[in-house]
Amino acid sequence: MIRENDIQLQKRVVVGMSGGVDSAVAALLLKRQGYDVSGVFMKNWDDSQEDAVCPAEQDFEDVRAVCGQIGIPYYSVNFEQEYWDRVFSYFLREYKAGRTPNPDVLCNKAIKFAAFLDFARATGADYIATGHYVRREEKGGRHYLKKGLDAGKDQSYFLCMLSERQIADALFPVGELQKSEVREIARGENLTVAKKKDSTGICFIGERKFKEFLKTYIPANPGDIKTQDGKTVGRHEGLMYYTLGQRRGLAIGGQKAGTGERWFVVKKDLENNVLYVSQGADSALLYSDALIMRDVSFIAGEGKEAFACAAKVRYRQPDQAAVVKKRDDGAWLVEFEKKQRAVTPGQYCVLYDGDTCLGGGVIEASIKEGRA
Repeated sequence: MIRENDIQLQKRVVVGMSGGVDSAVAALLLKRQGYDVSGVFMKNWDDSQEDAVCPAEQDFEDVRAVCGQIGIPYYSVNFEQEYWDRVFSYFLREYKAGRTPNPDVLCNKAIKFAAFLDFARATGADYIATGHYVRREEKGGRHYLKKGLDAGKDQSYFLCMLSERQIADALFPVGELQKSEVREIARGENLTVAKKKDSTGICFIGERKFKEFLKTYIPANPGDIKTQDGKTVGRHEGLMYYTLGQRRGLAIGGQKAGTGERWFVVKKDLENNVLYVSQGADSALLYSDALIMRDVSFIAGEGKEAFACAAKVRYRQPDQAAVVKKRDDGAWLVEFEKKQRAVTPGQYCVLYDGDTCLGGGVIEASIKEGRA
């Protein structure tokens, strides 16, 4: 009789290890299940000349230590050029165009589940694995991406642009767990990363000041901050530093004019280099009925030309009821049941059917009045 572990021993899995607790526990669980496991640290950004808070060197040392504890081999692979070409160049182009990109979504599509997957295949691996809080479901010969069971940690939003083939070749061992359970497993094995703080922010920026980082790549172009009626209320440091719905860092508080409420960014006029603001978190200027998205990707086949689903326009946002329609120009229209706040061009709109992630696309524009 063939035992399950005997089957698993025939399967080689390469785990993408970041130096954090999630990927460490993912590797540990796979080894417990009988897979032939190895860990790989992906170096995507050269921070050797920078004063980074959590440099890659320290993360690799954490990978080295935890792989030694688990008892698996580890390697380091350099994807700096691929990252620059496929992710960072896009990041800069989007900011120059006045949009607010989400490089983490593109990194998953182009690096962690493309360049890394190619590397793993070249070594003879059957699967790659990561510490993402998502689940993979195989049904009727198709592979689907499901939300992680920990609603507070679900990361399906960031994997919305993956293909079915990429999902089929990946394992997500912690997707069935709560974050507290992952920490408990790590503590139970005395893993060195058991108490390590979760990383935050864009990976290549870390905890450095965003403005200072961006200024080294894109020249700042200061301009006026105006209200919708054309009144100038301040000066901005460069449109690239601001995003729709932002209220911090505007340096226009304390003015006696208007309602006295906080100011929020409601529009960026790239042509005239003007940042428009309005007072009040619930300003009508911040809300949209619909949006247009481009570069749309469906995980398990293209959707129907019109269908109802749930959607979200930012990570951690609750699912929003919507109707999605394909337009004649190839873009997709997403009409929401309720108006949505701060729909931001350059970010991703992600579509869901229950806990299944259908895919997503880049927000091209918002529609603030009526239906398109």
